[in-house]
Order: sequence, then C-alpha cells, then structure tokens
Amino acid sequence: MTKATETGRGRLRATKARRRGATTPRGAAPSASAADPATAASLKLWITLARAYQSVAELARIDIGRHGLSVGEFAVLEALHSKGEMLLGDVQRKVLVSSGGITFLMNRLVKRGLVERRACAADGRARYAALTSKGAALMRSIFPGHARAIRSAMSGLSVAEQKTVTKALRRLGFAAAALAAGHPTCREGIGGD
Repeated sequence: MTKATETGRGRLRATKARRRGATTPRGAAPSASAADPATAASLKLWITLARAYQSVAELARIDIGRHGLSVGEFAVLEALHSKGEMLLGDVQRKVLVSSGGITFLMNRLVKRGLVERRACAADGRARYAALTSKGAALMRSIFPGHARAIRSAMSGLSVAEQKTVTKALRRLGFAAAALAAGHPTCREGIGGD
C-alpha cells in the first residue's frame, strides 16, 4: 500500500469517527464545537467572514489594478472623490492606514498629479488633501465601473440580504471595537465608520 493511500484511508477513518461522535485522539484537545457551541459558532463566523472578505477584496483589487492603482491609492482617491477636500488625518482614519502609510500614499498620488496638499488657514500644522482636476477626472471615469464590479462581487446575496448583513456587521464591528478600545495595544481609529 502506498503512503498516499494510507494517508487517505486515515483521513477517511477520522472523518467517519467524527461523524459517529467518537472522542478525540489521545492527548488532543477537544474541538471548540464539542466544548462550547457559542465558541464554535463564533469561530465559524470568523472564518466565513475572513474568507468572504478575501474573495471580495481580490475582485476589488483586480478591478482597481486595471487602472494602474493600488488598493491604498484608490482608497484615498475614493475618499476625496466622495467627501471632497479633507484633512490628512481624516483621510488616514477613513482609509485605515498609519500616519506613515498616508504620507507614502499621498506622495505617490501627488507625484502622479492626482492629489494635492493644501495648507489649512486655521492651523498652520494641518494639511488638507484634495483631488486635482486630473484626479477628479480619473475618478469620474473609473468609479462607475468600480461600483459595478463591487455590485457584481456582492451578487451572491440579494439586495435585502445585503442590507441585513450590513446591519449585522455594523453591530458586530462596533461591539468588537468597544472591546478592542479597552486593550492597551489597540490601534487608533479602530471602530470608526
């Protein structure tokens, strides 16, 4: 018998044993599902959420990449496109990057002529970010197609289901953010919407 056949048969036996409710092998910890249904449901949700996010994010990355932009660059452009001129710190929180990350993204977008920094008259230390006419024209050109790509990525759910999931995920996000905020190593900006 080959090693592959032995491994396959071993897996088959283990699967059948689990279905019969057999106990875990000696020395192995019981699974979370056997010990606690609420923990099992939480773990399943976490894995499902992460996999769904990964799939949708990959479709978004592919669409954005067609225009020669990174996801971070597009996030900055989209924030400025939808909200207008913003303080750099507000852009940073909106697109969920570090202060170094926003500086890097802004430098790249300024170099490409898509974004500009503007001084804040009220506070000389603060800077605004705004789309240039070239950046605004780019976003007017590519955003409708990107919106269609996201709509397509979400088409596995009906519009009613999307609304229900959105409400549930908002509640989940705020509850998790409240827990994280109490942790001394929590990053700034977690939980904003």
